[in-house]
Formats: sequence, structure tokens, C-alpha cells
Amino acid sequence: MEHNNISKKLRILKPKLPTNLEKIQLSEDEFIDEFVFEGGIVNDTTIENKKSHKLGFNQIIFRNVYFTEVYFENMELTDVIFDECNFSNCCFIGGIIHRVEFLNCKFVGANFSESTFRNVVFDGCNGRYSLFRFSNLKDVGFQSCDLRLGDFQGCVFNKVQFETCNLIESQFAGVKLHGINLSSCEIEGIGVRIEDLLGVTISPLQAVSLCKLMGVKIQE
Repeated sequence: MEHNNISKKLRILKPKLPTNLEKIQLSEDEFIDEFVFEGGIVNDTTIENKKSHKLGFNQIIFRNVYFTEVYFENMELTDVIFDECNFSNCCFIGGIIHRVEFLNCKFVGANFSESTFRNVVFDGCNGRYSLFRFSNLKDVGFQSCDLRLGDFQGCVFNKVQFETCNLIESQFAGVKLHGINLSSCEIEGIGVRIEDLLGVTISPLQAVSLCKLMGVKIQE
């Protein structure tokens, strides 16, 4: 899979999943505070109108699952794959997300604010208007994702990489971008403070765009 490229570059740990996972159904009665779902494959279903605190998912593969009207505060995900899932406008504030892959998913307007991400890959996802505000990200890769108008304000980045992503009009105020390479991304209208750009890598064309954003006049 293509996402292996960014995983190898950042040495992102992949989900640890047994080879003998079987299909399971998630019981409606188990979506309660602090319940943990463990071991299985969930296919072609809808999870809707659920609200839980500290719900856990360990060693689960979700394929073509639609999450709607879901509010999972302080959710814990470990060794999970989301493949072609949709959780647009869902709320996952304060989550702990470790060794997780989001592949070709749609999370338009989803709220991951104040979450902790460790060894996570987002590949081919549509995350327009998504919120990551004040989250802590380490060993995280975004590849070929549409993150236009996304909000990363106040995030802490450590070994985070964006490759061929749409970051147009996304917000990065208060994010230290030292060591981040944005040269393959679209960044027109990005919201960022001058002091946060120290050590960022951009292309010559992007440099012109950022200068205009900061009010710098370029003599033709």
C-alpha cells in the first residue's frame, strides 16, 4: 500500500493485528462508558446516535463503516485500522490514538481536539473543516489528504509529515513548524504566525505566497 511510504520515512509503527481476526458485530448495549471492544473485523454497517466516555477499541479493523451523530469523549484507540469509513461531524475530543491507520476515510468536520496521536497514518482522507486544535501529535503522517480549512491551532508536532496534502486556508497559528516539510502541499491562505515558521521547509513558489500573506511586497 502507498501509505507504507510515509510510514517508512517517519518509522511509524503499524497496528499490531493478529492474522486470524474474524468478523464481529458490535452490540448496541455495549456502547457504554469505559467499555472496551477487542479483536475483530467490522464490515458494512452504521454506528449512529451514540454517546460514550472513555470507550475503547483494541485490535479492530473497520471497513466501510459509517459513524453518524457519534460523540466519543476520551476515546482510546489502539491497533486499529479504519478503511473507507465515514465519521464526518463526529466528536472525538480528548482521544488517545495509538498505532492507528485511517485509509481513504471521510471525516469532514470531525472534532479530534485535545487528543494524543502516536504512530498514526492518514492516507487519502477527506478531512475538510476537521478540528485537531490543541492536540499532541508524534510520529504522525498525512499523505494525499484534503485538509482544507482544517484547524491545527495550538497543536504540538513531533515528527509529523504532510505529503501532497491540501492545506489551503487551514489554521496553524501557535504550531511550531520546525522540521516540517510542506513543500509538496497546497498552502494558499494558510493561517500561521511568522515566529512559527522557523525551520519549516517550503518551495520557492510557496515562499512567494507566504510573503504576500504576511504583507511583504515583492518587486516585480
